[in-house]
Amino acid sequence: MAEIVTIARPYAEAVFRLAREQGTLAAWSEKLEKLAGLASSPDVAALIVHPNVAADQLAGLFRAAIGAGADDESGNFIRMLADNDRLAALPQVAALYEEMKRGEEGVKEAEIVSAFPLNEEQVATLARQLEGRFQAKLDVTVTVDPSLIGGVKVVVGDKVLDASVRSKLDAMRTALNS
Repeated sequence: MAEIVTIARPYAEAVFRLAREQGTLAAWSEKLEKLAGLASSPDVAALIVHPNVAADQLAGLFRAAIGAGADDESGNFIRMLADNDRLAALPQVAALYEEMKRGEEGVKEAEIVSAFPLNEEQVATLARQLEGRFQAKLDVTVTVDPSLIGGVKVVVGDKVLDASVRSKLDAMRTALNS
């Protein structure tokens, strides 16, 4: 896995620098999402490694996937990937680009683990409170884990906020055993 990241990182960084300079972060995000989706398709993945499919043909296929959003920069980017046999790295390029874009925009990923399903209003309220605590815009995903018994556990980057009943019970057990 580290090898594909090593291959993809310079491409992601180059696209990110270009998009930031031109103010087209969102447009490139859409393009890379489409390209990554195409490269992830099993049929297209087989074409990418097929010895009888030329780089020109692959570049044309990927350029068509962008559609109306295709411009000189994206065409050159696709052509460069095709010429260097790097089209298979597109999903990782897109993931790295999104990570850089979120960092530029001050957005962090947050995972909320709840003992019970949360409705949209509850998630929105919790997200607002957490954004104030972590002083960042949060991209929230919610999962349900009944073993928490009650409350929530929040993970933002390397920080964990555990307000679950399970953690309180564990803390009480530790205190009583000491």
